[in-house]
Amino acid sequence: MITLKTPDQIKGIEASCRLLAQLHDSLGGFIEPGMTTKEIDNYCYDFIVSHKGRPAFLNYMGFPASACISVNDEVIHGIPGKRKIEKGDLVSIDLGIDLKGYYSDAARTFIAGGSSTKENELLVKVTKECLELGIEGAKRPNARIHDISAPIYKHANSFGFGVVRDYCGHGVGLSLHEEPQIPNYVSARSPNPRLRVGMVLAIEPMINLGTKNIRDLDDGWTVVTADGKPSAHFEHTVAITEDGVKILTVAE
Repeated sequence: MITLKTPDQIKGIEASCRLLAQLHDSLGGFIEPGMTTKEIDNYCYDFIVSHKGRPAFLNYMGFPASACISVNDEVIHGIPGKRKIEKGDLVSIDLGIDLKGYYSDAARTFIAGGSSTKENELLVKVTKECLELGIEGAKRPNARIHDISAPIYKHANSFGFGVVRDYCGHGVGLSLHEEPQIPNYVSARSPNPRLRVGMVLAIEPMINLGTKNIRDLDDGWTVVTADGKPSAHFEHTVAITEDGVKILTVAE
């Protein structure tokens, strides 16, 4: 069942989203080659709790960290640890915050040291554009979920990139994962509800440099590309309001 949020609930979700955006913005200046993914996770935890929030991912279904930190061929759900970031690495950081019972969710892919291979840089650029196009699709009159999914897939596919099918975007706000699901491709078999005022959605393209296929590591969490090529991940939480589509995960 899709939960439609009231204007007051959306205000609470937006406050959580703004805090998350501030954290992501600060990570751009924090991440450096040589630091460990655990150091990044510690930074995220400290930021969230110092602003009176709770890391929404920590202990969620047993996940052992505040941030999912996925490097290079890791698509999502990377567990922070002793791994050291190297210059040119693609570092995807997916985070959620529970702020007074309101949930935010957003992800960005950072390039460690500011530059990488041309292929990697194009992948990051295109994945970010996919997110932007998906949000624009939601703005179409009488839009449905497929209006988000279709432009994401079309743009990524035009570059020959693989669009992950096993994971997708979702509703969010009063809990971390809600209905509806938001695939990054269109299937005639997937539900296609109309967007309605009060929906809060986490739109999140996960795009691979090579194959769309993935596999799970033995840690039970980390998802990697089947061919070992890099992946990128961008995500915003957006609300469908009387005034249109509003991106919530941006700092004021």
